[in-house]
Amino acid sequence: MLCRFAVLIAATVAAAAAADVKIVEEIAAKVNGEIVTKGDLEELRQEQANELRQKGATPAQVAQNLNHMMADALRDKIDVLLLVQRGKDLNISVDSDATKELAHLQMQSKITDTDKFGDWVREQFGVSLEEYKQRLKDQLLSQRVVSEEVGSRIFIPEDEMKKYYDEHKADYLREDQVFLSQILLSTEGKDEEQKASAEIKAKDVVKRARAGEKFTDLAAANSDDAETSKNGGYLGAPQKREDLRKEVADVVFTHQKGYVTDPIKLTDPSGLLILKVEERYEAGQATFEEVRDEIQNTMASPKMQPKVRALLTKLRKDAFLEIREGYVDTGAAPGKDTTWHDVAEIKPQTTTKEEVAAKQRKKIVGLIPYGKAGPLKKAPDATQPGQTAPAATDSQPVQTPAAPVAK
Repeated sequence: MLCRFAVLIAATVAAAAAADVKIVEEIAAKVNGEIVTKGDLEELRQEQANELRQKGATPAQVAQNLNHMMADALRDKIDVLLLVQRGKDLNISVDSDATKELAHLQMQSKITDTDKFGDWVREQFGVSLEEYKQRLKDQLLSQRVVSEEVGSRIFIPEDEMKKYYDEHKADYLREDQVFLSQILLSTEGKDEEQKASAEIKAKDVVKRARAGEKFTDLAAANSDDAETSKNGGYLGAPQKREDLRKEVADVVFTHQKGYVTDPIKLTDPSGLLILKVEERYEAGQATFEEVRDEIQNTMASPKMQPKVRALLTKLRKDAFLEIREGYVDTGAAPGKDTTWHDVAEIKPQTTTKEEVAAKQRKKIVGLIPYGKAGPLKKAPDATQPGQTAPAATDSQPVQTPAAPVAK
């Protein structure tokens, strides 16, 4: 989940240019240099309510489940922020992983046009394509931090994993699926001559790929799909037959690993699609080697939860963290002071030249620069008749301190 920054608008309310600060979104928590707003929590509530309704929950069930879910909403938001910040500190990059996941989602949507795909994402998730991608990156970055900081330190013996596999073989029955890479040559909005040129180019790309030229290089140089071309055309997660267009599925599910298709004509939107089968699994029992990582994650999960909570508690202790009154962080670190402090109103030190001059005169009196003046001479007693205090001379220079100038 991503957090939006609150917007503060300063409005002029008097001729003296005094500013009023209006809070558009109430800040619920400050987490190092970032914030969680009331709007973030309301957005989460709406997302969870929609998800429950899609699953067929009644209004009463939605209300009951929401109360339980929202009890930990602020905790979960803070957790994600802390993990993302930690990931950035560790210089972890998930850009390529996010691109793969997004490409997989686009393949499932069966929409190749980027603008139309963006509209579909907004309809499905209620956010723009860019915001959805940022959420995805935050989620992946959080997972990577947990994996490196916690998961890598949990060891599951090989014989225990094999035993688990033997006892749960029914859980590892595969459907027919493929891993794919793609090169898309768009013909959307092009005339007949341009379409003919695109077909010639597509056939040439296929010929070069089958001759041994790296598909990743060909995708980067020729594909019109901006998201996947940055990753060599790779689509990431496995594709099931029902995830693909019929004209695509009919080709890739009849060939094995390494096969490069002829250009496949697409009609909506118009284009030429070239696919490479990176891996193919036929329906049936998956081998232990194929699902080893999945089994390891499954077995490690119960051991990870308390360790992940311990990591998050440590991150809280080391963080600048303030919680506004009325909000509760159910993952609070024991002994950590998270008292909310409002930012004090900052008033200009001076507003006129006269005030600046007055302050300068006040500061000048009695100041002598160190290392330049000799010993102070006793001033004549001004109370005695006919005597007054001497004026400053070159041998007794007066230091004028720098004073702020009003602008």
